[in-house]
Amino acid sequence: MFLQIFGFCIGILYLWWEYQANPKVWIASIVMPCISMFIYWSKGLYADFGINIYYLLIAVYGFMMWTAGDKKKKENKQTLPITHPSYKVWMGAGVSFLFLWYLIWLILTRFTDSNVPVADSFTTALSIVGLWMMARKYAEQWLIWLVVDIVCSVLYFYKAIPFYGVLYGVYSVIAIFGYRKWLRIMHTESHEDKDMHAATPD
Repeated sequence: MFLQIFGFCIGILYLWWEYQANPKVWIASIVMPCISMFIYWSKGLYADFGINIYYLLIAVYGFMMWTAGDKKKKENKQTLPITHPSYKVWMGAGVSFLFLWYLIWLILTRFTDSNVPVADSFTTALSIVGLWMMARKYAEQWLIWLVVDIVCSVLYFYKAIPFYGVLYGVYSVIAIFGYRKWLRIMHTESHEDKDMHAATPD
């Protein structure tokens, strides 16, 4: 129970920093998986356990992207801006999600005693895609997390992880506000970028 409460607190910090598009979110992304792995393994959520290894790795990538920026896009040492994913990105994300969902489901049904392989593999596959979109600072990553959070909240209550069930229920609500917040930030960044270019002599 202590780990659930501690993980809940770190999760709230994570959510606040993500809402503010603050790079500190990636620090929480390193701490929270370490806590969650113990909880998920003990509850038989093996796919969720496995994805936390991925979380640790991509937290480093995300921190680098958010602080160093995309070399192809950044100008005047600006950090990576919030943008909309292109059609190609959505297509690639969709195909990747379906492939991962099937692959993880196959592994869970054949090699584990999981009694929730469909839901566990669904949230895991979608989280992999969502976290990559977050690392690239796509605003629509919030929509991905909205779906993940709703399913996870139900799943965690079912698996008797109440604090995480409540946490992901909160995530579901904040995801809506987070999406709107990121759109406002993106709009502001866009105007600042235009003003900067207008002020720069040719």
